[in-house]
Amino acid sequence: MESPLARDLNRRSFLQQSAYGFGGIALSSLLQQANAASASLAKPDHWNGALKAPHFPVKAKRVIFLCMAGGPSQFETFDWKPELKALHDKPFPESFTKGQQLAQLQNAVLKARGSFTNFSKHGQSGIEVSDLFPEIAKQADRLCVIRSMQTEQINHDTAHAFMNTGSIIKGRPSMGSWLQYGLGSETEDLPGFIVLTSAGKYGQQPISARQWSSGVLPSRFQGIQFQSKGDAVHYIGNPEGVCQSTQRQVIEEIQRLNGFLAEEQNDPEIATRVAQYEMAFKMQSSVPELTDFSGESQATLDLYGVKEPGDGSFASNCLLARRLAERGVRMIQLYHRAWDHHGQLEEGMKDGAATVDRPSAALIEDLAQRGLLEDTLILWGGEFGRTPMGQGSGRDHHILSFSVFMAGGGVKPGVTWGSTDELGYRAVENVVSVHDLHATMLALLGIDHHRLTTKFQGLDVRLTGVAGRVIKDVMA
Repeated sequence: MESPLARDLNRRSFLQQSAYGFGGIALSSLLQQANAASASLAKPDHWNGALKAPHFPVKAKRVIFLCMAGGPSQFETFDWKPELKALHDKPFPESFTKGQQLAQLQNAVLKARGSFTNFSKHGQSGIEVSDLFPEIAKQADRLCVIRSMQTEQINHDTAHAFMNTGSIIKGRPSMGSWLQYGLGSETEDLPGFIVLTSAGKYGQQPISARQWSSGVLPSRFQGIQFQSKGDAVHYIGNPEGVCQSTQRQVIEEIQRLNGFLAEEQNDPEIATRVAQYEMAFKMQSSVPELTDFSGESQATLDLYGVKEPGDGSFASNCLLARRLAERGVRMIQLYHRAWDHHGQLEEGMKDGAATVDRPSAALIEDLAQRGLLEDTLILWGGEFGRTPMGQGSGRDHHILSFSVFMAGGGVKPGVTWGSTDELGYRAVENVVSVHDLHATMLALLGIDHHRLTTKFQGLDVRLTGVAGRVIKDVMA
């Protein structure tokens, strides 16, 4: 019979040797991963997306988000409220606001502010659109107007973050980054997620680069901001004395060194660095061609209202957005900072509308004429709405109701969805949350929002968090 001492010694010896064996297996696995990473760095592949097959029928291939930064008033755009206009400058009923969160109007004397403009019905659909937007109104039969949007954040930065990432927590990926990660890009010569900005005369609310961040996803999926005026990308050309062949040799040597680094560190950001060098090299040819509007007809320039191509205007950016869509860019965001009208509402809305009306409509029309609208989803709207109560000569922030519209990309044309109460204070019928909007957008792109995830700190992170429902009634 074996003694207890001998048995303990044998057990100790087995565990010690097994530990070394398990460690060897783990080390071998890590070395294989590092070698695989090194091999992929030696010849970086085009990212084709984390999703190998669509979850749903694909109706849209790309998204253009015309972001009206600052929060345009729904009462001067797409939500006509004659009862509010009749109540103008009279006390706003306390029954609507009692116990509610207000931004800067908390504890103030509340007076109703009716729309200073009129609305008319347009197209066969009869969609009511403010008279400030006559060109968008001509596209009524292509629009899907949602009048029952709600959000959770009442301040600009967090509301933008919520609209773009589905969360106010810093480090969450933006919707464009999710699309890049999930679907990849249809272009190899340009970034798959591009951002452009412009500004009006009034209500210029600042925006931060975190609105197009890749967050916890690798940084290769972040949005790339192009300059709206001058060179779209700084330092895109080679310095004097450096030709393309010399530049190619430099890139290849840097990639070789990065390959050595990848053998030592299993870091996905090294692959990002390699991809960025490759992209920068390709953009030296693709970007100048992209931003050269000389091939555009005068009729096209007039359609958008472009006075000087590349002048930094929203009109030029819309035309550039069409050119980006033609080249396979997955997500294009145009921020127009002109809508934070706490005061000078009338002047600000007139200026903002005059700036974006024609180019927005032209983008829809131009894409339709080129056969691109059917698989390009356009989203137009801000991060929240404005109050039906006045704030001096303007309106305050409002989260319980606002309007957006979509066009193309598989949405039903010529329809409205949802409604607000008689004074426009709260969405009351077919309420749409930001998560619902994201879920629907992803569904149009063939993605089940529950299944587009990434692991972070042991949790599955997704654009819609733990919420979101697809609004099938707005899908064609």
